[in-house]
Amino acid sequence: MRDLKNSVRQVMRERREAMTPAQRIEKSLKICKFIMGLIHDRETVMIYSAKEMEVNTKPIIKTLLKRGNPLVVPIIVKEDISLRLSYLKDLSVLIPSTFGVPEPIGSEIPARSEDIDTIILPMLGFDRNGGRLGYGAGYYDRFLARNPKIRKIGIAFGCQETETVPVDDNDIHMNCIITEDGIVYSDGKF
Repeated sequence: MRDLKNSVRQVMRERREAMTPAQRIEKSLKICKFIMGLIHDRETVMIYSAKEMEVNTKPIIKTLLKRGNPLVVPIIVKEDISLRLSYLKDLSVLIPSTFGVPEPIGSEIPARSEDIDTIILPMLGFDRNGGRLGYGAGYYDRFLARNPKIRKIGIAFGCQETETVPVDDNDIHMNCIITEDGIVYSDGKF
């Protein structure tokens, strides 16, 4: 299974990297518009801070901050393969950290997982059955297994779709998947 997942990951990386920076920005803005239709006022949202090739989450973060939604970002803890949580009040505190992911290192405001209503997750690949292919370390799957009540929205570019994501028992399915084309999967729990 591991070899199959790594093979699919490589294909998804190549597809994503084939996009121009302008295409990534344009598609990220479309994804942001679709996301905003799903987030309620005062809902606490956990969102990742994107690396260069991922769906750019800055427009989503800026819009949610402007609306007054409490925002939480994950901080990667390599030692125990977990996520530490911090509220985010200002994008300027994000600096490249573990794996190059922008994190609020030195400006953390501790957050609790039980306060999170919705999480917006990065995906390297996805299918139309709610399957999500991550980067392989399992940080989000571990977090979600301990917090099953959080609504899970995966975001990716349409080119990252595969017919079937290879999944293990510990892989967590999404409640909703959004691309630049809109909602491509929903389990109906919205």
